[in-house]
Amino acid sequence: MNGATLQVKLRALAAKIWRMKFTETRLAGAFVIELQRLEDDRGFFARAFCRREFETHGLNPNVAQCNTSFNSHAGTFRGMHYQIEPFREVKLVRCVSGAVHDVIIDLRPASPTYRQWQGFELSAQNGAMLYVPEGFAHGYVTLADNSEVFYQVSEFYNPGYERGIRWNDPAFGIQWPVRPRVISAKDANHPDFP
Repeated sequence: MNGATLQVKLRALAAKIWRMKFTETRLAGAFVIELQRLEDDRGFFARAFCRREFETHGLNPNVAQCNTSFNSHAGTFRGMHYQIEPFREVKLVRCVSGAVHDVIIDLRPASPTYRQWQGFELSAQNGAMLYVPEGFAHGYVTLADNSEVFYQVSEFYNPGYERGIRWNDPAFGIQWPVRPRVISAKDANHPDFP
């Protein structure tokens, strides 16, 4: 086997090993993405984003912004946020320290899972990411002090097109594992969803 052939085979093997694991949720188009860790005595290495892998799964790989939110106290709530046309956004969400209970709601009227919600634990320990499609509301409550969440977002933030749903809106009946203790006035006072 010549050197060029060996390099091609090694690249193919590395691409296979480093692939992320995509698991579709019960909400149409939303995915939990798990990192495939290569571990050794130093710790681990893992791919956290790959345009090709996203495209292979039919997911939007565009990134317009990356955002981070740090939350000092357990019980901090952020959400349920979304943007409307023409600035709907995809989010790729990962908890990089601490832990959060992350919830998404499908707000696409033509979707078979319209108005349904689902919750996921994202933590620094499990390393899981959540792919939130366009047309979904997204929010979380922190489960640990000093929790930090990192977002990759497909669209630029447009305050005039931002909307929100209250954490306890009766239209959805979301069951949170803890009652929010720290919440902004804006997030606490969204009107009932129509």
